[in-house]
Amino acid sequence: MHIRGITSNARIFSCAALLVARSPSSSSSSSAFKTTPLAAAFAFHNNKSHYYSKTTATATATTTTSLNMSDEVKKAQEAAELAADGSPPTIFDNIISGKWDSDKIHEDDLCLAFRDITPQAPVHFLVIPKNRDGLTQLSKAREDQKELLGHLMYVAQMLGQKECPDGFRVTVNDGKDGAQSVYHLHLHVMGGRQMAWPPG
Repeated sequence: MHIRGITSNARIFSCAALLVARSPSSSSSSSAFKTTPLAAAFAFHNNKSHYYSKTTATATATTTTSLNMSDEVKKAQEAAELAADGSPPTIFDNIISGKWDSDKIHEDDLCLAFRDITPQAPVHFLVIPKNRDGLTQLSKAREDQKELLGHLMYVAQMLGQKECPDGFRVTVNDGKDGAQSVYHLHLHVMGGRQMAWPPG
């Protein structure tokens, strides 16, 4: 995902993510990139990170550098302290609005699905509601959002079957202990290899 319209050189995380932006003045063939902050709701860091951007369906976890678990958990704990529906827009809000590009694989009236640039499996994409509407985490879901939750799961399995015919995993991180680091509900869908059990 090349992110447009950002000029700052600060680093942050979102969903334990270091977002990489391209200056709007650069051409599509340019290799000059800039890192960028999203909003005050996210914690700053200068370490190795995991980030979202445009990638191909054949990308594998072996081609990327991942955070160790202690870094992931630490960032999730920091995010939990800042989480609130009234917080400044998250990375997902900017993707949904079209302000930033993403490697989108599905969009309808209710949700959006796009690939993770640092996949933890040969196939790794996210499914998110387009309207956060208080749904910062699964445990905050209201009764009137049951239909939306079902739709997110339906889209996850529809895309999962298409891309991972031998099976896939759907994961939702919830809250500090669940290592959630972006407070806009999102489903991770991973597959394309034998998944281990138990998960971390």
